[in-house]
Amino acid sequence: DNWAFLYAQRLALKQELPLHVCFCLVPKFLDATIRHYGFMLRGLQEVAEECAELNIPFHLLLGYAKDVLPTFVVEHGVGGLVTDFCPLRLPRQWVEDVREQLPEDVPFAQVDAHNIVPCWVASPKQEYSARTIRGKIHAQLPEFLTEFPPVIRHPHPPSCQAEPIAWEACYSSLQVDRTVKEVEWATPGTAAGLAVLQSFIAERLKSFSSHRNDPNKAALSNLSPWFHFGQVSTQRVILEVQKHRGKYKESVDAFVEEAVVRRELAENFCYYNENYDSVQGAYDWAQTTLKLHAKDKRPFLYELQELEQGTTHDPLWNAAQLQMVREGKMHGFLRMYWAKKILEWTRSPEEALRFAIYLNDRYELDGRDPNGYVGKRCLWSICGIHDQGWAERAIFGKIRYMNYAGCKRKFDVGQFEHRYAP
Repeated sequence: DNWAFLYAQRLALKQELPLHVCFCLVPKFLDATIRHYGFMLRGLQEVAEECAELNIPFHLLLGYAKDVLPTFVVEHGVGGLVTDFCPLRLPRQWVEDVREQLPEDVPFAQVDAHNIVPCWVASPKQEYSARTIRGKIHAQLPEFLTEFPPVIRHPHPPSCQAEPIAWEACYSSLQVDRTVKEVEWATPGTAAGLAVLQSFIAERLKSFSSHRNDPNKAALSNLSPWFHFGQVSTQRVILEVQKHRGKYKESVDAFVEEAVVRRELAENFCYYNENYDSVQGAYDWAQTTLKLHAKDKRPFLYELQELEQGTTHDPLWNAAQLQMVREGKMHGFLRMYWAKKILEWTRSPEEALRFAIYLNDRYELDGRDPNGYVGKRCLWSICGIHDQGWAERAIFGKIRYMNYAGCKRKFDVGQFEHRYAP
């Protein structure tokens, strides 16, 4: 279910050439730990096996793309290169680096395979909010939200087979933190991800619209780790979920809003705003209000380590942090509360954003993702991105406020705190 892969195969079939798949494994990436790399590598093992069945060699190249890919292209006489898309700074830089190093006669195409409506097609500019992008996306879904043609067994055999992959050696070559352990509940790979999708449709979809904001209820899809690593396609999930619209119309519509409109809104922001992970990326009204209140007295001040260990005065906040540390996934509603309290308990909005991004990227399986920088976590919660100004108050200014009492009105806070007690 990958349009970049499908396009590459179509080109190869047209030219009657073999098809190769390469993955460049970098030794470190932002704040990713062994939790993330383990999930990714195990998913890639499944990809390698599927490629072998399709007569398509899978090459795991160790190193940065600019250092290993152009050499591979030259050595194997590769006639054309197709890559996927990610709007974040670093992957975009990798694409540019490769483009500069490629032989001039090798065409290089990029396909946005992880949005349903390609990012640059959905909108040519940074959108202000969900309200301004929703219509544009829905108008284009009939064209783009289609069934995938299959990747077929490739009829043109390669002149050279892929080197056997020493997975354990790849694992030990990584220069990443190994103290953040892999999680038990989420099995990497497409097969496991599709099983989570089936359980969502069978058990949780019916209560998605009514209970998705209650951290004690099982109503979420829990698919974000597989989305993030490209092991399950959002488009496949939407195609499957929409089959149940007759039965669960409100839930299906709410899920499409979250998984398509909001997700692609975050991609849009990161693609068109180079300051997607800093206060400078916020709207003028938000920057002004945060600056005005930067010197306001904070009720509590915590260091990063205290936040990381979940040792604040607030048992709900601690429980949310510990859920993320232990499970690699914090409940979506609590991600908002979590980030807003970091704004309230740190020295400045800049420090708050830095801490929130660090913790999110280090522990969340779906960290280092447009949705994490912009969605209901960092910039939405701390800098009011895709939100509006609210009544002015200390520290927050006009940024939307959340508090403990508000959470108590929404769900059984005690039950959640008890589940994730230190």
